[in-house]
Amino acid sequence: MSNIIGHFINGADVADDNRPAPVYNPATGELARHVAMASKPTVEDAIAAAQAAFPAWRDTPPAKRARIMFRFKQLLEENADEIAAAITAEHGKVFDDAMGEFGRGVEVVDYACGIPELLKGEYSRNVGPGIDSWSDFQPLGVVAGITPFNFPAMVPMWMYPMAIACGNTFVLKPSEKDPTAPMIVARLFKEAGLPDGVFNLVNGDKEAVDTLLNDERVQAISFVGSTPIAEYIYSTGTANGKRVQALGGAKNHAIVMPDADIDNAVSALMGAAFGSCGERCMAISVAVCVGEETADTVVAKLKAEIDELKVGPGTDVSNHMGPLITQPHFEKVKGYVDLGVDEGADLVADGRGLVVDGYEKGFFLGPCLFDNVTADMRIYQEEIFGPVLCVVRAESEEQAMQLIDDHEYGNGTCIFTRDGEAARYFADNIKVGMVGINVPLPVPVAYHSFGGWKRSLFGDLYAYGPDSVRFYTRRKTITQRWPSGGVREKAQFAFPGRQ
Repeated sequence: MSNIIGHFINGADVADDNRPAPVYNPATGELARHVAMASKPTVEDAIAAAQAAFPAWRDTPPAKRARIMFRFKQLLEENADEIAAAITAEHGKVFDDAMGEFGRGVEVVDYACGIPELLKGEYSRNVGPGIDSWSDFQPLGVVAGITPFNFPAMVPMWMYPMAIACGNTFVLKPSEKDPTAPMIVARLFKEAGLPDGVFNLVNGDKEAVDTLLNDERVQAISFVGSTPIAEYIYSTGTANGKRVQALGGAKNHAIVMPDADIDNAVSALMGAAFGSCGERCMAISVAVCVGEETADTVVAKLKAEIDELKVGPGTDVSNHMGPLITQPHFEKVKGYVDLGVDEGADLVADGRGLVVDGYEKGFFLGPCLFDNVTADMRIYQEEIFGPVLCVVRAESEEQAMQLIDDHEYGNGTCIFTRDGEAARYFADNIKVGMVGINVPLPVPVAYHSFGGWKRSLFGDLYAYGPDSVRFYTRRKTITQRWPSGGVREKAQFAFPGRQ
């Protein structure tokens, strides 16, 4: 079968087309190409390549690793248009959004370029008589990443640049729904001078995932995806003795206070709820309006903005929102809209009947807005991952915060207000990992770390930023003393203390 995307192992393209899966253009609904689902032996070949490359890469000076990262960053920027176009073609997001995703991923590569500084340990002289002590950060070995469809370039770059800069070798299993962008990036990494086997890519499904989880050569797993799978990855990986960080689902709330700049809050909600067709783990899917007047105003303004929102293929930069990624996902999200109506929420904007001229077979669902949503509804409780915004009405900031704290997810949240005291109280007390003050998508920059609370994160360390150095290395502490020559010392039977 022609036009099959394979794998990238030990510095070369590898075919494995015994189980090809379809890849669609979501704007047209047409089959674009196939991607190979890796067999267990193929994944084991990737792990073996990474294992073989590890000793030499571990001993490569961090400054030399950084020089490769600098060249890699340059190549990424030179090929940005091609990579973003591949994202748009297979994911469906608008081209400018694809460029934005890509740019945020490159920021992590930029951060990895500083690895000589980031890997510096601590040194203490004379912790005892003639005794010095220092710490060292040493790589784990072969590590792996399993990433979702919604950010095919950015989320993998949350993982492998820092893992590799720290001296590990890497096996990436990206989403099979939009595999082209990761493959382009893999080839650029080799062009940047990365030794063969340090970075490997296998496309696949559960068979590939389970191979990575169960192979004893894999020391750590990073994952981003839904909570049920994150929990499976975490429990299986840790049971096999691996270090695991598994980022799961979200139901991100935005509180709109009565004193907020409502026009700017509504503009922020539009972008945060409907950007990338709502297929973001940091999308705002619930707006909690404090006070009936606030809610009435916000809903009316949101409805007016939705009426002007342009939906169509992501290749047209005048569009604000593209299609959902696959037909099954379209049906799933549409099913949630049907459910919300059945549950008694008020469907203020209904995108189910949207037809885009010339793209009638595309997976397009228009923006949907529910009002008078309550906490017992499934459309409030569950992650929809589509262009559906729920408005909940609250009487006070405290009641709004209680809704957020009671929810099983704790990924991201934000508050719109002009009141510094209210904002400070919210930031200090809300039980969520990433908080925005008049910022709807508080995604940390590359030199901070990304992660949620509660059932949005399994594991102790966040993605990228300072936590990535801790996740992808082991700390070793060395204590050293050189006795004076020719002097026999007496044995000491008491536990050594500071002298």
